[in-house]
Amino acid sequence: MVTMNVGPFALAVPHVLLLASLFLAMLTGWWVGRRSERNPEQQLFRLLLVALLVARLAFVVVYVEHFRDEPWRVIDIRDGGFIAWPGVLVAVLLGVWLARRELGLRKPLGAAVAVGVLSWGFGTFALHAFEQGTRLPEMGLRDSQGKPVALQDFVGKPLVVNLWATWCPPCRREMPVLAEAQRNQSEVTFLFVNQGEGERVIADFLSAEALGLDNVLLDTGGRLGQHIGSSALPTTLFYDADGRQVGSHLGELSRASLARVLEQLEVTTQP
Repeated sequence: MVTMNVGPFALAVPHVLLLASLFLAMLTGWWVGRRSERNPEQQLFRLLLVALLVARLAFVVVYVEHFRDEPWRVIDIRDGGFIAWPGVLVAVLLGVWLARRELGLRKPLGAAVAVGVLSWGFGTFALHAFEQGTRLPEMGLRDSQGKPVALQDFVGKPLVVNLWATWCPPCRREMPVLAEAQRNQSEVTFLFVNQGEGERVIADFLSAEALGLDNVLLDTGGRLGQHIGSSALPTTLFYDADGRQVGSHLGELSRASLARVLEQLEVTTQP
């Protein structure tokens, strides 16, 4: 499962884990501090904001070369570019400092931070383990010429599977980034699986954008999105050479966020 539906909204599972961990932390802080009437809710929100800020800055520093031509993308967090552990570490240290500074907050804030970090860490580990146990679906699609193609035919090299549609603005924005990666990363196979559109619509879009994509596949019934549990576009899946899923990304990929995932894919697929 890549997304979870909350009313009319589709949220990425990692985002749901983060919100659930924050809720558990707030509930714990309120429960522990109810007798002393010290609720660390404000401090928890501040710690979360600090963690997100540091995680984003760490990502930008590591992949700074991808931001030089478009520095404004530093604040465009829609690409999901965060390195979690520096943010968690700084937030925990700041939480310790706040607890020592205000003795009345020591127990409720300490308990809340511990529960929040542990629940987030356990949930993230469980999600990663679940993804590691997921295989490339055995599903037949059609190529841009209408010929039948099986996803299993592409097993043997690291694989990036992008679910997209021409009506989807973030899909259109990220397409040049993926096209560039397809040209430069010959050791990785890229599949562009269109969801729910016909051959003429796709051909007109690709011709107008002059993207020169290889491996454009048609999934007119949106079966692949349903199979992997994603109701939002764009969704990108990453598989090793044996067809085992090693990661997923909901939303637009920037050059920096794609570079990070490709590095992780390379490490995962090394013998």
